[in-house]
Amino acid sequence: MTATVPAPATTDAAQRLHDWLRPHRRVFVLTGAGISTDSGIPHYRDEHGAWQRKPPIDFRAFVGDARARARYWARSFVGWPAFAGARPNAGHRALARWQQREPDHALVTQNVDGLHARAGSLDVVDLHGCLDEVVCLDCGARQARERLQRELEQRNPDWIGLDAAALPDGDADLEGLDFERFATPVCGDCGGMVKPDVVFFGENVPRARVSAAQQSLAQADAMLVVGSSLMVYSGFRFARAAREAGLPLALLNRGVTRADDIATLKLEADCGATLDAALA
Repeated sequence: MTATVPAPATTDAAQRLHDWLRPHRRVFVLTGAGISTDSGIPHYRDEHGAWQRKPPIDFRAFVGDARARARYWARSFVGWPAFAGARPNAGHRALARWQQREPDHALVTQNVDGLHARAGSLDVVDLHGCLDEVVCLDCGARQARERLQRELEQRNPDWIGLDAAALPDGDADLEGLDFERFATPVCGDCGGMVKPDVVFFGENVPRARVSAAQQSLAQADAMLVVGSSLMVYSGFRFARAAREAGLPLALLNRGVTRADDIATLKLEADCGATLDAALA
């Protein structure tokens, strides 16, 4: 039966989480967008689990529709500077310190911002990839996203410095513009189509990442979810597998999650401040 704590004070939530974690030596931690909001990267969903904006681009639209692809790259171009400038916050740093003290804990993230690794976390499984690289869909060549940004600046000088609201996937809200005039990038090696090295909607998470996460979960004695509604199955399946294996499951997230009815502890509190205090 779930012990739900409705909107507790941070100190209360931190103490409850600290007490819950104390007996466990191998915790499988899964993080989502909620842990990165204090770094200036917005949520995908509201507290009810509904999309706050239009869902991210679908893979089929990206590869099959030139206008949709131009729209994606224009938004990514404008949003990249703010996304690239994001820094790890108290939640990322707390998990990194904890892992460094107790390296048997495992960390899997659904985020594509790379902030866990930058904070010092060990052996992070980036379930959905990272935005800091792009890959050619034809020849497989890779390059740094920052390098691609410089190329896009040269090809699209009129788009530099546009003021737009940041979105969760490193892009920006540019509704109403003519995206057909945005020059999309191509592979410097073969001229093929390039995309960020992340899992789009309609793509499968690479088997190697799923396997690495499953192996870590198989060795764990508890699971902690931080900042995720678990509405996407690629994350929820781990929570469900944990409970099917009889593992305790704790949720630290503002708002509902898909696993509320199977969790053994639910805390609705600020991710960064709670982790910082609980893992001190």
